[in-house]
Amino acid sequence: MLNDKVYNWLKNKGLADRLTEHKETIDTVEHAAMRIGCTEAEIAKTLSFIVDEQPVIVVMAGDGRVNSSKFKAQFHTKPHMVPREQVEELIGFQPGGVCPFGVFEGIPIWLDVSMKRFDYVHPAGGNEYTSVELTPDELEKASDAVGWCDVCKGWETIAGYDI
Repeated sequence: MLNDKVYNWLKNKGLADRLTEHKETIDTVEHAAMRIGCTEAEIAKTLSFIVDEQPVIVVMAGDGRVNSSKFKAQFHTKPHMVPREQVEELIGFQPGGVCPFGVFEGIPIWLDVSMKRFDYVHPAGGNEYTSVELTPDELEKASDAVGWCDVCKGWETIAGYDI
């Protein structure tokens, strides 16, 4: 079942046709990659953090991990994820379906540069059974992202990048 909020959000951006419903859960990077038929790295995982007592979303490649020093350089604080039991209350989506489309107003969305190496990335679509296929540029526009950041580690050596 499509998430109405996400469907309407993407419809207003002309991208509702990019939503795909899956019969089995895509609640983890591994599950999503298997169901979609892409690499785990191409999954755009959406993580929520608390910065200055407010939620902030960072979308990153599935093979990236948050680098504390890079995160602190960007946000001037150590990375503290929103506790799982507070995600829906603070962000508007349940864990496993958190996406950068239609989150609660005022939550900044940042995109990590780890996704720029792909033609397409696949964020969740508002629940654990829906994904969206977008280019990184389309993701930037569709999410109303604040901008791009560089807060991940791990993906550069895997992908052969020297950043």
